[in-house]
Amino acid sequence: AFAEKIGYPVIVRPAYTLGGSGGGIANNKAELKEIAGNGLRLSMIHQVLIEKCIAGWKEIEYEVMRDGADNAIVVCNMENIDPMGVHTGDSIVVAPSQTLSDFEYQLLRTASLKIIRALGIQGGCNVQLALNPHGADYYVIEVNPRVSRSSALASKATGYPIARIAAKIAIGLRLDEIRNPITQTSAAFEPALDYCVLKIPRFPFDKFPTADRKLGTQMKATGEVMAIDRTFEGALMKAVRGLEIGVSDLRYPGASKLSTMELETRIETPNDLRLFYIAEAFRRGWLVEEVHALSKIDPWFLHKIRQVVELEQELIRQSKPLREAFLG
Repeated sequence: AFAEKIGYPVIVRPAYTLGGSGGGIANNKAELKEIAGNGLRLSMIHQVLIEKCIAGWKEIEYEVMRDGADNAIVVCNMENIDPMGVHTGDSIVVAPSQTLSDFEYQLLRTASLKIIRALGIQGGCNVQLALNPHGADYYVIEVNPRVSRSSALASKATGYPIARIAAKIAIGLRLDEIRNPITQTSAAFEPALDYCVLKIPRFPFDKFPTADRKLGTQMKATGEVMAIDRTFEGALMKAVRGLEIGVSDLRYPGASKLSTMELETRIETPNDLRLFYIAEAFRRGWLVEEVHALSKIDPWFLHKIRQVVELEQELIRQSKPLREAFLG
C-alpha cells in the first residue's frame, strides 16, 4: 500500500542484514513481492523497510567522532562516484568530496554532528547521506554507530586511527586527552587533507564468470584497493593498476568491440566494469553530457575520466613515430 501511495520505484531494506543482503530496488508490484519476500526470509526478525527510491542522488559519507563530554569532530568526508542505487561497498569512493559546494559540505557536516550528538554515541560513527544534485535537500540513508568499512578507509586516508581512539573514549577519556600516535597531535584536531584518496572495489567475477555483474543495493565486492595521489586522475590510475585484473590503464579487453547500443546499456546499468565502458565512450567521441544522462555520475568525475582518455590518446599518437623509427 505504501509503494502504491508514493509510487515506484521503492527501496527494500531488510532489518539486521549486512551488505544490503536481501534488499533491492523494486520497479513494480511483481518485483516488490519477490524482493520483499526474500528480504523477509533473510531478516533475523523477518522485517523489511520500504522507502522512497532516490536513485541518482549523490551519496556522501561522514566519519564522526564524539566523546563523553560532547566534544565532536568530523574525521573525514567521502563522496561516492556512483550515485544512489549502488551499495557504497560496490562504489568507487573519493576522499575528501570533490563536487560539493562549501554550502553543501557544511550543511551535511552540521547534520552529521547533530546526529551523533542526538543519538548520544561515544566513539566513532559513520553517517551516510543522499544529496539532491539539483537542490539543497537531503536524506539520511543510514547511521552506523560502529567501525565500518568506510571507517577503515577514513582511518588510512587521514592517518586518524578511529578504532584505537574510539576504544580510548570507551574507557572514559576525552578527545583532548588522547594523542594521535600517527600524527603526534591531539585527537581533538580534525585531519586536513591536501591530497586525494580513492577506493575502488574488487569483485570476484573472474572466479565466478556466470554471476550477475549488475550492481545494486546488495554488496557484491569482496575486497578493495586504495590509492593516494595529489590529483584525482593520479589516484584513479594507481587504483586501477592495484586492482590486479590484468589492466594497467582504462582500456579493458573487449570494450572496443561493443556496439553503440551495448555500450549505452552497460553505462546505464551499474556494473563492475562501468568505469572502463565510460572511458571507451569517450574514446568514441561521446560528450560528457551524454554519459552523464546515462550514468547519472557527476560531470566533474566524467570530465576527469575524459582527460585521462585524451592524454592516453595523445601518448599513443606520439609513440607511433618513435615505434616506427625504432623498428626500422
